[in-house]
Amino acid sequence: MSQINHIRDLKKKGYKISEIHEETGVDPKTIKKYLDQSDFSPEIPIAAKKPSILDPYKDKISEYLEEDRQHWRKQQHTAKRVFDRLTKEEGYTGSYDTVQKYLRDIRSDEPGKASLDLIWQPGCAQVDFGEADFYEDNDCVRRKFLTVSFPFSNDSFNQVFGGETAECVCQGLIDIFHYIGGVPNVLVFDNATGVGRRIGDTIHETELFSRFRAHYGCEVRFTSPYAGYEKGNVENKVGYNRRNLFVPVPKYHDVVEFNKELLDKHQIKAAELHYKKQELISDLFEQDKAALSPLPAKEFNACTYKQFKADGYGKICIDGKHFYSTKPQNRNQKVWVGLKAHYVEIYNTDRSLLVRHKRMYGTDRTDISDYSTMLEVLTRNPGAWKNSGVRQDTDATLRDYMDKLDRGELKTQLNLMNEISKQYGYRSALSAMSQAVRNGCIHHSDAVVLAGRISGYGIDTPSDAGPSLSVYDEAFLGKATVKGGVQA
Repeated sequence: MSQINHIRDLKKKGYKISEIHEETGVDPKTIKKYLDQSDFSPEIPIAAKKPSILDPYKDKISEYLEEDRQHWRKQQHTAKRVFDRLTKEEGYTGSYDTVQKYLRDIRSDEPGKASLDLIWQPGCAQVDFGEADFYEDNDCVRRKFLTVSFPFSNDSFNQVFGGETAECVCQGLIDIFHYIGGVPNVLVFDNATGVGRRIGDTIHETELFSRFRAHYGCEVRFTSPYAGYEKGNVENKVGYNRRNLFVPVPKYHDVVEFNKELLDKHQIKAAELHYKKQELISDLFEQDKAALSPLPAKEFNACTYKQFKADGYGKICIDGKHFYSTKPQNRNQKVWVGLKAHYVEIYNTDRSLLVRHKRMYGTDRTDISDYSTMLEVLTRNPGAWKNSGVRQDTDATLRDYMDKLDRGELKTQLNLMNEISKQYGYRSALSAMSQAVRNGCIHHSDAVVLAGRISGYGIDTPSDAGPSLSVYDEAFLGKATVKGGVQA
């Protein structure tokens, strides 16, 4: 991806295909293919990459190299010293050549250094994260917010997330790009936060972020460590937005909906005069917008696909502490998972979506279950009803009714619940069966009709008035219509 982005950057600078060929040595047909490609969204891989014996030790190697940054350059780890430490301290059994090649690769892959471009032109943006407290329903939680500021106009935009992952960065930028109607020419990041890892002076972008910037065609710069002055505009914006947009502490139920409303909040500051230019920020931002590159034809899918092995309960663990249900049949099996900013999506073996969970962040253990995935197993083992999560999900009316059923009848009702769930959704099935109990008892046809109404337009929504039948009354029953109190 670094080669693809280099080729596309050269094209933006006016290089012809022949000149790019001379510069990079890449075949012209390959160059044209990369320039014509419009969608770099990741897809679920068909075959997993071959693992390396060094994979479990790469984080430890990163720690060694991070330590080196604090010490004299002549007293840092060589490949031989890294190999010796891994062998003695970590139990590494691989070869020295593997370690040497890995270190050579990561040390040679150096992108260009950040530019101290303090005179900001229209269409350039700075990116950073801040922290603030929010009420999620009734719980006060600390969340991250992504700020994208335009130093030329001093306008800015914000999006709230649970963490600072590459998925969060990409999703926030996508939502802001599509809101403002274009792509900034340059994005300046602080120390690769959320989009890669700095090892010494080298930034290693995540795969997802490399695909993102190839997709949108924007140049990326990273500031030097501890050099906040290189992006002072967004540093100030993070504090300003925390004090002004998030005081008093905002409350939301759905952060995705909250983020949509948050984008419009930029208009408050945009109505003021620029502190230095003494022009309306909104007018200056029009110049920023005029300098933006057009949006690509297709929106980028900000999702990282990974395989996880489910435990004995059919659950996967992400980040070592967040557990998500798949389905019991997946116990001890590998499943494909899509990691997004706000959601975790789990797929069936045919790569169709099985279930979507809210993505959890933080240091505390969480355990998220979707009991709809357990219905099918429960139909074959109705004796587990009393201790099942499905029973916990039902309201008192349905729960009491099903608790009194014998095993055979309970199995019948669980099969009905599973059938309706597949057709109209899990929640609609529970609501329909509960409503049927309140109406007297559960009949198959009644429950199916109720579920259809609930999932369609709601159980309490009145039916449409429909067309007037007065013309048929007059023709067949001899009744004249009445208009304005006068018989026609």
